[in-house]
Amino acid sequence: MGMKCIGIDIGGTSVKIGLFESTGELIDKWEVRTRSEDGGINILPDVAASIRSKVQEMGLDLKRDIAGAGMGIPGPVLSDGYVEVCVNLGWHNANPQEELSKLLDGIPVKSGNDANVAALGEMWQGGGMGCRDLVMVTLGTGVGGGVIIDQKIITGKHGLGGEIGHIHVRDEEKEHCNCGGVGCLEQVSSATGIAREARRRMAASDKDSILRRAGDRVTAKDVLDAAKAGDELALEVMETVGHYLGVALAAISMVVDPEIFVIGGGVSRAGQFLVDLIQKYYEQFTPISKNKARIVLATLGNDAGIYGAARLIL
Repeated sequence: MGMKCIGIDIGGTSVKIGLFESTGELIDKWEVRTRSEDGGINILPDVAASIRSKVQEMGLDLKRDIAGAGMGIPGPVLSDGYVEVCVNLGWHNANPQEELSKLLDGIPVKSGNDANVAALGEMWQGGGMGCRDLVMVTLGTGVGGGVIIDQKIITGKHGLGGEIGHIHVRDEEKEHCNCGGVGCLEQVSSATGIAREARRRMAASDKDSILRRAGDRVTAKDVLDAAKAGDELALEVMETVGHYLGVALAAISMVVDPEIFVIGGGVSRAGQFLVDLIQKYYEQFTPISKNKARIVLATLGNDAGIYGAARLIL
């Protein structure tokens, strides 16, 4: 029996935890509720207690059998583990990896931003397996990103490395993004952004569309399903989304030139249809070379975070 490691993915509603062999095989996974009240003071003690009981239940010894724990955190994490703020958790000026290590009898704990960690997971056991240079784009409620060069996460000096969702792509945008910026990629290609784009299109034209049944309650899934079925208005929306994703990926290519782009998050469930759309515009904006990153779908789904977190320790 080799050493085992633990991967922890802290989300706003639940914390996902996985126990792994050092080879990357997932032995067991479970969740605990994220108690973010009282400034998130309960989150790490809850996680530690849950890990202790699982380790015990499996007849393992924390110090002897567990090489360490890795942790994905929803916010910028500095290289020493310091976290200035995690809005969804209530954490301010904390060092969660030091705290968790203390709670787990001093075993090593390493941490990183959740999107960066998910990218590491996809590189290790997912859509980017076998690649050393990868950029992951997560299309969910927001747009996250992770840049990995030579198997290392690029966080940048201020933790902004890989904040792909906040690249400015659209000059004619008038509304503000949650980050305070205007015309961010997240405003057009997140699930929320796709729905907003659809509402705008419906308001701006009389074109007949399946989407009008949903009206203002339209979701990104509605738009993608309708576009796949050939709905003209939905296709116009998705062309816009593909265009701006193509712009962003082309820009990233010219900066880090990864081997592969991995597209994940809820929106990526649209599958190859989405990849083909992005690919069309990505090709258009990178005429400089035929040799460049390919675009693929993520394969680990919601488990990418626990895989990547475990990989932080190895």
